[in-house]
Amino acid sequence: MAETTYLQAITDAMREEMLRDPRVFLLGEDIGVYGGAFKVTKGLIDEFGEERVMDTPISEAAIVGVAVGAALTGMRPIAEMQFADFITSGFSQLVTNAATLHYRYGTAVPMVVRAPSGGGIHGGAFHSKNPEAWFVHQPGLKVVAPATARDAKGLLKSAVRDDNPVLFFENKYLYRRIKDEIDPGEELLVPLGRAHIARAGGDVSIITYGAMVHAAQEAADKLAAEEGVEAEIIDLRSLQPLDKEAIFAAVMRTNRVVIVHEANLTGGIGGEIAALISEHAFEALDAPIKRVAGLDTPIPYAPAMEEFWRPNAEKIAQAVREVIRF
Repeated sequence: MAETTYLQAITDAMREEMLRDPRVFLLGEDIGVYGGAFKVTKGLIDEFGEERVMDTPISEAAIVGVAVGAALTGMRPIAEMQFADFITSGFSQLVTNAATLHYRYGTAVPMVVRAPSGGGIHGGAFHSKNPEAWFVHQPGLKVVAPATARDAKGLLKSAVRDDNPVLFFENKYLYRRIKDEIDPGEELLVPLGRAHIARAGGDVSIITYGAMVHAAQEAADKLAAEEGVEAEIIDLRSLQPLDKEAIFAAVMRTNRVVIVHEANLTGGIGGEIAALISEHAFEALDAPIKRVAGLDTPIPYAPAMEEFWRPNAEKIAQAVREVIRF
């Protein structure tokens, strides 16, 4: 077993898939010689050459467009957006082309778009967005958001092998902070669309994903130690497809729900989850559903203001207290 960071797990997943399948190649800004803005692709150009680790012009529209075209010819591209914020420049290629081609022509579109997302690194309004909900809204796209190093590796390998376009939101705050013991020889595949119980508990279910899984863990530990409240944590892992059965089962177990995401509140995935619970599991609820999310403003640059903007353990704990006391 090797202690592996979230970042290294992603690198390892790409290397393993490139060794396994010669159709897999990487493209993006500065991913080759420089090794990527966060060094996720460091060393891969030396191993696979510039034909499979391609530095591109600074054009997200071109990067996504090339990935779509390559996927249609049978290749399996992994495209990197240097920051998830910049994915908007390739928005039309994703939602108009990649997402609809299977429906229109019956063809596979096997491509992955890696999108380093989230705050906590003081990147300001242009380098901290969490735009996953935009793409959950678009039929034909799969959306993944791992919270752990193990899931980052297993989900990325599964995404590369999927015949559909997959958006892979990797929270850059976790890159070097989160580690797992991973066997380098293990064929680690985590299926898309299956949630995971990250923490057992019978008093309330916290439903979340990405970096907020760790904030929820901190809140749950504090609540258990200080107030005797045992919170269950559901790590969604995939947002599209969404593991609805896991969500409904959690509601049935605890009868109270807090939904947490770092993206701003309005239009976030939390609203969709709350609606699903209201439609299909309302009678199991003993309290109103609470949402904890980012503020409906651009993400501030100043560290103190950014910390105020983001959900954290105390905000999650307070939401849990409110549903427990209802």
